[in-house]
Amino acid sequence: MHYVISGQGEAVLLIHGLFGNLDNLKNLSRVLEKQHQVIRVDVPNHGLSEHWDNMDYPQLADAMIDLLDDLQIKQVHVVGHSMGGKIAMAMALLHPDRVISLVIADIAPVAYSPKHQTVFAGLTSLVLDSATTRKSALTHLMAAGIDEPTSQFLLKNLQRTDSGFEWKMNLPGLIHSYDNIIGWDLPLNNDSHFNKPTLFLRGGDSNYITAAYRDDIMRQFPHAIAKTLNGTGHWLHAQKPEIFNRIVSEFIEQNQG
Repeated sequence: MHYVISGQGEAVLLIHGLFGNLDNLKNLSRVLEKQHQVIRVDVPNHGLSEHWDNMDYPQLADAMIDLLDDLQIKQVHVVGHSMGGKIAMAMALLHPDRVISLVIADIAPVAYSPKHQTVFAGLTSLVLDSATTRKSALTHLMAAGIDEPTSQFLLKNLQRTDSGFEWKMNLPGLIHSYDNIIGWDLPLNNDSHFNKPTLFLRGGDSNYITAAYRDDIMRQFPHAIAKTLNGTGHWLHAQKPEIFNRIVSEFIEQNQG
């Protein structure tokens, strides 16, 4: 698994969301690395990490633990956005002794209905050949019904080749694993929970964390607290980075191991 380490101190692991890479939380890393060792990862099937035909949250949580073992890190604070938040929650529930505290950005420990059909259709219908340019790719994705900010974000996954472009991400693997990504299927007992400090941050304009999910959150994370960043959607860390970074860093400082 590809990763970047910066800073020194008690370790913090940052995990990005679907279609992202380790640069998504780089702004937060710059704040945290002043007092912490920060590990940013490319989740499998993303960025420069290995491609898997199938991915699910138990496998992804185990992969993060394997990385910590390789780095000889016993415990970490974990911050995850969206899919990365589910990976972080799976780590905490399946390997609670390895997690000091948890920050979950705009996702709940529940199964969601499909939300990315338009994105997958736009990505799979984009022809990548010698005639493709970033401008033509942007035009295609927007014509497929994907808004410009999301299209620009997706196009960060393009990398040049001798014959044009290719995706860094494993698009077939993500499509094959999509039911697992939007699902929430862990090998747990009904009373399994993470009994340590947990912060859920939600975008005020997002529908990923709603009152309907409160019981699911509190059952699995009984010490959870929640904060809302008004004026933000699902990309709250990018829309209001200063506030997001301050809240996360203060929470981690308050919950040193």
